[in-house]
Amino acid sequence: MTISNTFFGDFWTIFLIGYKKNMYFCNMKRLLTIAILLSAIVCVSSYAQRRAHVYMNQQGGQWNIPVVTDSIVDITVSSDLKDLLFNVTGGMTVPFSIDYIDSLTFENEPAFESKDRYKVFQLFINTIDGSDVTSRDTYIDCHIALNAQGSFSNFSANAGIRGRGNSTFLWYDKKPYRFRLDQKHKMLGLDKARSWVLLANYRDVTDIMNTFVFEMGEWLGLPYTNHARYLELFLNGDYKGLYQLTEQIQQNKNRVNVSDERGILISLDVDDGPAEQPHATDNFWSDVYHMPVCVKYPSDEAFTDNTVDSVRLVLAELEQAIKSKDYEQAKQLLDIPSFIKYLQIQEFVYNVELSAPRSVFMHKDGDGPWVMGPLWDFDAGYDFDWGNMYTGHDFFADFRETVMGTNPLKRNGNYSYVPQFFTDLFACREFVMAYKEQWAAVKDSILTHAWDECMKYVDEMRLSGAIDREFKRWPIKGKSFETELQKMHNWLQNRLVHMSYLIAAIPEPDETPVTNDKVCGTVTVNVTMDWSKGYNQSNKVKVSKQKVLQLMGISESDLQEPNITIVPLNTDGSEGENHTNGVFGGWFNGEDNPGYYPDGHVYIEVFQDLWNWNCGLYKENCWDDAHTVAMQYQYPHDGTLLKVNVKVNFTINNSWW
Repeated sequence: MTISNTFFGDFWTIFLIGYKKNMYFCNMKRLLTIAILLSAIVCVSSYAQRRAHVYMNQQGGQWNIPVVTDSIVDITVSSDLKDLLFNVTGGMTVPFSIDYIDSLTFENEPAFESKDRYKVFQLFINTIDGSDVTSRDTYIDCHIALNAQGSFSNFSANAGIRGRGNSTFLWYDKKPYRFRLDQKHKMLGLDKARSWVLLANYRDVTDIMNTFVFEMGEWLGLPYTNHARYLELFLNGDYKGLYQLTEQIQQNKNRVNVSDERGILISLDVDDGPAEQPHATDNFWSDVYHMPVCVKYPSDEAFTDNTVDSVRLVLAELEQAIKSKDYEQAKQLLDIPSFIKYLQIQEFVYNVELSAPRSVFMHKDGDGPWVMGPLWDFDAGYDFDWGNMYTGHDFFADFRETVMGTNPLKRNGNYSYVPQFFTDLFACREFVMAYKEQWAAVKDSILTHAWDECMKYVDEMRLSGAIDREFKRWPIKGKSFETELQKMHNWLQNRLVHMSYLIAAIPEPDETPVTNDKVCGTVTVNVTMDWSKGYNQSNKVKVSKQKVLQLMGISESDLQEPNITIVPLNTDGSEGENHTNGVFGGWFNGEDNPGYYPDGHVYIEVFQDLWNWNCGLYKENCWDDAHTVAMQYQYPHDGTLLKVNVKVNFTINNSWW
């Protein structure tokens, strides 16, 4: 071990050799340590303006750890002579094991930055007491040291760190983190801020699933798209592997730059919504589509004209325009190009979280339109196998599956409970045409550009040895990086061709204006369900197609089934919302109104067969109930929306008991 550029370096070499040969002459060690520290103090005037760098050998890699100290005298040795201690600003002590230290140098920052964002950087985080990060709610004081590899300025400072994420933090040993600097600062060329995210990407063997989407979003011009930087992380001396540094999604001038006074940032997210967070004051069910909404900005402490209630009302205005298929009004309230690009990206990578929804961000500034994004969280896409989600890393099985389907208006894909907020505009011919035109404009370049960018990161991962170290630290049985990377590329290439076919085939609706509606009558169906069978009942709600058409006054040859919509009704006759897995249907509560699943007693689900409906019940809420619920067929014909009500009388049989 040496202190470079000083004639006292031999003291460090003697000390290291003696220690590693198990020389147990404690008095001599202490004398040598004192001599070393005294020799360093002699040089304080020469090196006080330079940054200390600890060079280490560990985990098969060479590590350069830049640490800021107020003075060289703040470097000491632990009482057991095992660690070199840096006393940094704020009263923290950062230890480095002498077993791994090669040398300690004092260096000026490089005058030139290459701005090479593709490199694999090095990040060292030490918590104030060496404790592990186990909480997603409470920050632990820590010190970070970032080696920017000559691409950008090195950086070290005090911060706080906590866990982040939902399933990724709860299920997997490799944890994602969020850290918050004491003061705003740039990180690896990314704009100045306090809060930063470290994505573990443990489920994603390729480590580029999120990056691929970020590159697509930036290429398409979606505002405030996140960026990717890759680094290897040490936490309290433990090598944690390869991580992705990116921006925390939040309102400020260097993130989502909407105004302090009138800006809005929301996420549509089950986990942050009122069902999972019923006591939170920053969430609500949206008024029209009953989506879970969390208000990210304004926050409680923000000085703003907006409140959570005002955000709900402003969102409802957009929802109602979409629900009414009022495309002219929707274009005033929603940035349609961003909406189209956002949906196409979600479908291209088969991101099923659109259906929940989860991690769907939207923002708005003053009187401007709602804009989709930023994009976030895509390691549930790429045909992830949810059957072994707790332990699995299985993707890319089938490129033909869809989130919204071949006819998004009818949500006939694999996830038919996608909120209609995302699909109702497919009833508007102008929207469908714009959707097709956007894809036609980018389909020949979108994959090539994003993939080429990702390969620049991958080349550096290979060259630096980061991939080998990652797999040594987190071995995944039956998986290899190169194999999964090739599978991903093949899947995306096939997906591109399939997507192009799907989008070209989306039905272009007849936009004969509907000027009035007419309730044509009611069909009554009686059904008996078995309480013991719960959700899965073998019997059906069978509706007479002939009777419905007779009431509507149209012949079967005139009927175009893709134009039929079926909606659940409240007891007052108003429309409710779909809350089942079917294309149409709903759970009904104890008062026979459509409700959210936990309040449901009975349900109706309509899949592809519009005349034979699935039904079932929630055993915990039912016993000897009898329910009368209503659904309604709606069919546009010659400018009139024809409606037929279906009254379903459910009797629940529990006589088996």
